[in-house]
Amino acid sequence: MLKVVSLLKRREDMSLDEFRKWALEEHPPLGKKLPGMRHYRMSVVLEDGPDLPYHAVSEMWFDDNEARLAAFGADDGKAAGADAVAHCSSRFHLLTEEKVLIE
Repeated sequence: MLKVVSLLKRREDMSLDEFRKWALEEHPPLGKKLPGMRHYRMSVVLEDGPDLPYHAVSEMWFDDNEARLAAFGADDGKAAGADAVAHCSSRFHLLTEEKVLIE
């Protein structure tokens, strides 16, 4: 299974509280619509700091890369991506294969 880990940095004009609300309440309804996504998690930092390179981590699981490409190519995927672009100053995506070491 393919796992997409996205590192998200908030826009500078947004407070951490505003970003947290967006990441945990406003954006997830869009993200949940991605076709073929198996799991979806969002984590936001508890405290802000001037040296933080990122403020949130999004994790999404797909059966394979073809499923990921189809999801983000669909209208719902494009809408979720546009929403993220509108609220983040930077995003970095890692395509990974998760190995559970302790359950």
